[in-house]
Amino acid sequence: MSQAPSQTRAIEIAADLRARGFQAWLVGGCVRDLILGREPMDYDISTDAVPEELLRLFPKAQLVGAQFGVALVDGIEIATFRSDHSYADGRHPGRVVFETDPKQDVLRRDFTINALLLDPTVLNSSYSSYPLYSSNSSAPFLSSSVVDFVNGLSDLRSGVIRAIGDPEQRFEEDHLRMLRAVRFAARFGFEIEPATLAAIQKRHAQILRVSPERIRDELVRILTEGGARRGFELLDQSGLLGDVLPEVAAMKGVAQPPEFHPEGDVWTHTLIMLEGLQSSSPALALGVLLHDVGKPGTFRMADRIRFDGHVELGERIAREILNRLRFSNAEIDQVIALIANHMRFSHVHQMRESTLKRMLRLPAFEEHLELHRLDCSSSHGHLDNYEFAKQKFEQSAPEELRPPRLVTGDDLIAAGYAPGPDFSRMLEVAEDAQLEARIQSKEEGLQLVRSTFGPPGVS
Repeated sequence: MSQAPSQTRAIEIAADLRARGFQAWLVGGCVRDLILGREPMDYDISTDAVPEELLRLFPKAQLVGAQFGVALVDGIEIATFRSDHSYADGRHPGRVVFETDPKQDVLRRDFTINALLLDPTVLNSSYSSYPLYSSNSSAPFLSSSVVDFVNGLSDLRSGVIRAIGDPEQRFEEDHLRMLRAVRFAARFGFEIEPATLAAIQKRHAQILRVSPERIRDELVRILTEGGARRGFELLDQSGLLGDVLPEVAAMKGVAQPPEFHPEGDVWTHTLIMLEGLQSSSPALALGVLLHDVGKPGTFRMADRIRFDGHVELGERIAREILNRLRFSNAEIDQVIALIANHMRFSHVHQMRESTLKRMLRLPAFEEHLELHRLDCSSSHGHLDNYEFAKQKFEQSAPEELRPPRLVTGDDLIAAGYAPGPDFSRMLEVAEDAQLEARIQSKEEGLQLVRSTFGPPGVS
């Protein structure tokens, strides 16, 4: 595997620091990922050089956390060894002490697998292939190239997420670490070590002290980084689910009609769909998670189990959740659209051509298709509506789904119609006819409007 530009730059920066007599190690997630054979998303360096020295050595450096000794050089984060003390707000240390011993820096971190130090020169050696560690190889260079003060290598080999030191203290320092434990376990398919899980189960309610934005970002990562089902099972097991998404926790035990949902209750159905997510956008993943969030509130037993109005209630609940977590308006709109339209696929064979075309031209229609496929695959297994809609979508050119309108608002005004309650309906009738090839010109469209709504001035 060739070196990424960020890796090359990180090696150069570390080499500069070492050439000037400072310690410099790759640290954290990039070391973990290199050992696991994954391509790191970014590279972090840990050093005994203090911020003033970093600014002197790298004049273009940006201090992004001066009080914490963090500088940014060409996208590489460089942090001075430090120990953190006196956490008061569940996130920030009240006092930071710069250290010269890397062990003190490691001991303040969250989990053992994120606390490994790697000699950057190894990436320029014959050992630069991935993974650095393999269960089929003794990897003898590790003893001299990786500094491991917390048995992180052993936990990587065993597939364990373990808090460093006292897990309750680690979670008291930063409550978000509870969600991070779930995320890492889901992403890597690891287990959360029993004492670490017990600490989360004891302190889970403290997650509500964390800002909605930070919770949102962790939830999105759990949904999109792989292992979404495992992530939500752990959220449930840890108690965190009921804190951050009580509306989703309410799905548990809500029965569904077995003739349509032989897989079980709404929670089980949603978990199966999450398991099927592949390289999902946040909006699609949230659509999958929330598409049936209205079912608990609409459950009733009639001739069979029914959920009348669950789509409309689901839209309202989902909007409340997404606003609470500070999602953008664009993201909210797409998730709500996915929820609003997910039941319409059952009618695609009976839809008028204009109705079907309007559906096919929904923004990011591929996400609507994928949600429907997952919905069917995770329940009754019938995909005929999916295949029909997919074929129609793939065969329809954009200009067929959204052609320039033959009749516009200006055309109606020029014909003598005043804007009013019927105006949008006139345009819709004309466009329906155009999409169904019943009119071919503006004149035919205006004639259709006159025959349907009467001449101008007639109400």
